[in-house]
Amino acid sequence: MKNKIKNLWSFFTTYEKIWFFSILILSVIFAFIFPEEDINGVNGKIIMVLYLLDIFLNILCELLISKQSKWNFIVSLFVEICEIAICIVLSYRFATMATTLFFWIPIDIISFINWHKHKDEDEESLTEVRKLSGIQEVICIVGIVLWTVVIGYLLTYLDFGTELFHGNKTLEIVVCYLDACVSVLGVLNGIFILFRYREQWIAWILSAILEGVINVLSGQIVLLVLKVGYLTNSIYGYIKWTNYIKEHNIKIKTKKLLKQK
Repeated sequence: MKNKIKNLWSFFTTYEKIWFFSILILSVIFAFIFPEEDINGVNGKIIMVLYLLDIFLNILCELLISKQSKWNFIVSLFVEICEIAICIVLSYRFATMATTLFFWIPIDIISFINWHKHKDEDEESLTEVRKLSGIQEVICIVGIVLWTVVIGYLLTYLDFGTELFHGNKTLEIVVCYLDACVSVLGVLNGIFILFRYREQWIAWILSAILEGVINVLSGQIVLLVLKVGYLTNSIYGYIKWTNYIKEHNIKIKTKKLLKQK
């Protein structure tokens, strides 16, 4: 067991350890400074525990993705369960909950299997990753806009009876559209991760920004720490994957030239 713990500790770089524990410690501090109130008959302390568990699992999952590790999908399954529980307790964000339940859980399982089949030839702990083409990017942008408008509009007609916005209908409508956009970004993110595309980090960055806005509107201050973590790690992951893709393409070209000779 000691050797496994040592290997796990050495698996992460100094920067990654500092990032992980900084987010975790900040989250606990914010939990005391901004305690959650009782919502929908659920004790605020229980809600805060769910938030902190969500943060812990998410930042661990984020680190594993940035390191191109297939084990991020196992951690992600626990993330999904935690986030579904939060949506049920707060009686809100049902577009995100449905996406999590019917898309993310199956995609995590399929992605784990797919990533296992695409190990890096030189380093087995890594998974080969790639990037989207120009036309693929355009199709994704159009899809995001259409999904946000249509699903967001439909959500505004549903009454979930939540106390989170204290009867402010305008806030509820705004969050419906933001939730719709986050849900489609989540779908794209899952597809990008499944097929090992670098652009999943861009989807994460956009999601983190929109999620942060939702957290502010919903008074979920402690979750802002997680969104800051998302942003910093997504930039870090994007750079790491971009460098890997460049180096990997050079290796492939070199091998082809050597074969031709």
